[in-house]
Amino acid sequence: MLDLLFPPRCPFCRGILKDSEKLICARCMKELPWTPEAAQRQKFRHVEVCVSPLYYEGEVRRSLLRYKFGGLSVYAPKYARLLEDCIRRNGLEFDLIAWAPLGRKRLKKRGYDQGKLLAQELSGSLQIPCPQLLVKTADNPPQSGTGSAEKRRANVAGVYRIVDPALVKDQRVLLVDDIVTTGATISECARVLKAAGAKSVCAAALARSRFG
Repeated sequence: MLDLLFPPRCPFCRGILKDSEKLICARCMKELPWTPEAAQRQKFRHVEVCVSPLYYEGEVRRSLLRYKFGGLSVYAPKYARLLEDCIRRNGLEFDLIAWAPLGRKRLKKRGYDQGKLLAQELSGSLQIPCPQLLVKTADNPPQSGTGSAEKRRANVAGVYRIVDPALVKDQRVLLVDDIVTTGATISECARVLKAAGAKSVCAAALARSRFG
């Protein structure tokens, strides 16, 4: 009945999904800017590897903007399935799942933490714990309007801290995010996790910059 009243839609083009289409529509499955195998893996400071199934452009960019700023948190389960497939194909191994948390002001304004939703969805499907490992201690400006990679690194320096070092000691951690461009945010989170005793940190983001 709910499907009749509110038919499931593709999170990218927003077209109504056919019965045979589960996550996204057939057209988007074919035409979205998927990252080729050679471009799925990136290396950032303090991060062993970061994998991403899509480039942050076109329908992917518009979809993620709706997810982050348009209240469409319902996209999280479908995004997470795409992330899970990329994680499995790249053979990432980890003991805990984490995310880069929003600051209090932005969380209050948005009503949800988009990274946390993705992490929780992955936790459920992969059966891997997802405790809150990090908190944000400052409401710094959004990374998207900060500018160069150097300015982005400076913008996030020192804004995260560990909830409890005992949670991460000797653990392999997967950091989850929606978008990765310069890698400044995940690098800073990984630095804090490793300083608290994490054995290793890998990362996964739904979309990456083509030129990052």
